[in-house]
Amino acid sequence: MEMLAVPARVRPSDVMSVRSGISRRSMRSGVSSLRLDPKDDKGRVPHPSHRHASPSAPWPWVDLEDEVDREQLECPLPPIPELCNHVDCGGCWRGYPQSRFPNWTERQVIKSKIMGAIREFSKEKPCICYQVDVDENGFFTNPGPIVANHGEEDATWNHLITEKRPKNLRVRALFIENISGPMLQMLGAKYNIEPFFWSSSLNWIPSRFQEEVKPGIGDHITITLTFLRSMSNHDAVQLNHAFGKSTDSLKAKAPGTLLGSQKIDPHSPLMLHSNNRLLVLDLLAVHLIRNVNGSTILSFHPTLNLPTTTAAFLHERIRFAGQSVYWQSIFQQSSDPTFVLLTFVWHAMYAWDEALENLYDHICTLESRVITTEDMPLTQELHVIRAHHLHYASLLDDYAKHVVFIRDTHNPALDNVSEEDQQFSKTIMARECANLLTEIKRLNSELHMQERRLKNVMGLVFSSVNISDSRYMRVMTEAAVRDSAGKLPFLERVICINLSSSLLSLLAMKQVAYLTMVFLPASFVAGVFGMNVSEINPGSLGTLPRYIEIALPLTLVTAWIIIAFQSTYIFPENTGFMKRLGWPVYLIKRMMERRQMQQLDTQSEFTDFSIAKSEGNRVSPF
Repeated sequence: MEMLAVPARVRPSDVMSVRSGISRRSMRSGVSSLRLDPKDDKGRVPHPSHRHASPSAPWPWVDLEDEVDREQLECPLPPIPELCNHVDCGGCWRGYPQSRFPNWTERQVIKSKIMGAIREFSKEKPCICYQVDVDENGFFTNPGPIVANHGEEDATWNHLITEKRPKNLRVRALFIENISGPMLQMLGAKYNIEPFFWSSSLNWIPSRFQEEVKPGIGDHITITLTFLRSMSNHDAVQLNHAFGKSTDSLKAKAPGTLLGSQKIDPHSPLMLHSNNRLLVLDLLAVHLIRNVNGSTILSFHPTLNLPTTTAAFLHERIRFAGQSVYWQSIFQQSSDPTFVLLTFVWHAMYAWDEALENLYDHICTLESRVITTEDMPLTQELHVIRAHHLHYASLLDDYAKHVVFIRDTHNPALDNVSEEDQQFSKTIMARECANLLTEIKRLNSELHMQERRLKNVMGLVFSSVNISDSRYMRVMTEAAVRDSAGKLPFLERVICINLSSSLLSLLAMKQVAYLTMVFLPASFVAGVFGMNVSEINPGSLGTLPRYIEIALPLTLVTAWIIIAFQSTYIFPENTGFMKRLGWPVYLIKRMMERRQMQQLDTQSEFTDFSIAKSEGNRVSPF
C-alpha cells in the first residue's frame, strides 16, 4: 500500500494522545447516557443492527437516544489524520481505531464491541494468521503462518511493517484465527481498515461497502455475509452450549417426534434428528484491499462457541481452489484480485447447498412420519422449522445482493491496464457472478419448494387431528342419545376425556335441563297457590275466570308475534313483518295446496299403473 509521510510538526502519537484524552474526559462526563448492551451469549448469533453496517451511516454506533460527544465535536484537530509511515510514530497501532478514525470515540468503540475484542481475548492461545500468496502467474503458495504470542507485540509489529513482499506477488490472503486485541489494532493501523469491518464482523451484521477509493491506485472492499452450514452429530455433541438456546441434546428425543424440544429462534441452530445433523449460521467476513502495488485479503473468523468455519479450514480450501484448472486459467489471464474474493464467496455456496440437502431429507422423513401419527407436538416442531425457513430465505436474498455488489464495484487499480485487459476482466467477472446468481436462484427455488411441502405436511397433521376429533364427537353424541339417565359405559367415559370443550358444555346443559325438570312441578304449584284470586285466597278482588280471560289471550298474542318473527321457514326471504303476521292464513293455505298436490300425485300414479297393467295384458302371449 502507498504510505504518506506525516509532517514533523504533528506526530500521530500526539494526535492519538490528544484525542484519547478528549475521549476519556467525555466518557466520564457522559457515562450516564451510555446504553450498555446485554451480556453476550456466545452460543447464539446476535440479531444484526443494520443501521451500523457501513461507513455510509454518518453516526457510527450512535443511536437516537445517545448523546453526541460534545468535546469531540469541538476538537480543533483535523477529522482525517494523515497516513503514517510506521517508522517514527512510536507504535501508532496502540491507539487504533481512534488514532486513524477520530470520530470513533471510546463510547462508540465500546458499544461496537471493538473494545471488548481489544481487551478481552484469550492470552493463553496465540493469534495465528495463515497466509496464501498468489503471484502474477496465478500460482498459490503458502509462505507460512504469522504467530503472535501475548507479550511479543513489538516483535509482531516490526515483522508486519518491515516484511518485504516478493516483487511478483499479486495477492496475499490472511486468515486470522483466535484474533487478539493487539493483532486487531496492528492490522487495522497498517492497512488503514475502516472500523466498520471489525464491528460488522464482531456483531454478525451483513454489510458490503467500498471505501478509500483512489483512481488508478485502488480501494477497500468489505464483505460480511451470514450463511447456512450443516454439521455432523459428532461435532454437535462436542458443542452442547451452541444449541442449548434452541434445542435440547441430540440424545434427548421427545416421544412421538423427530426433533427435540425447541424454541422458535431462527438465529440459533436447528437440529435435525432424522439424519443427526445440525444447521447453524456461519460468517464470511472478508476485507479486500485492492492496490496496484499488491493486494491484501483479510479473512476474519469469530470466536463464539459456535461451529463456524475456522481459519485453518478456509485457508486450506482457498489453497486447493488454486489447483483448479478452470480458476487457474482465470488467475493467469486477469490481474484483478477480486477473482480471489469470489473463491471465498463460493465457500458459502457449497455450505448452503449441503445444508438445504440435509433439510430436504429431514422434511421427507417428517412427511412419512405424519402419515402414521397424529401427535400435536409434531406440528409444533414443524412450526419451528418453518420459522427457520423464513429466516433462511432472507439470508439467501442478502447473499444475492453481495454477489451483485462484487460484480458492479469497479476496481480502480485496473485503470492503468490496457482496455483489452479491462474488458476481459469485466466480462469474466460478469460471467462468474452470473453463475453464482444462477446457483442462488436455484437454492431459492429449492427453499420455496420445501416451504410448500412444509405447508402440505402441516395441513395433513391438522386434517388428521380434525378427523380424529370428529370420530370422538360422533361416538359421544350416539352415547348421549342412548343414555337417558346420564350414565355412560366405561368405553364412552374414556372417550369423553378426549372430547372438545363444546361437547362437554352440551352435556352440562343437558344435566341442567334434567335438574330443571325435577323442580318444574313444584314451581308450578307454588305459582298457582300464590295467585291473588278469591277461589284460592279469600278476600282478594280477582277471580279465576278473570285470570283466564287475561292470560289466555295474552299468551296467544305473544305466541302469534313470536312465530311471526321466527317464520323464516314459512315465508320466503325479505318478507315484510305485516305480511308475516298473517302466518296462520298462509300456513293453512300452504297445507291445503300440499294436500291437493298429494291427491293429484296419487291419482297420477294410479292412472300410470292402470295403463301399464293394460299394456302388459296385451303384450303377454298367455
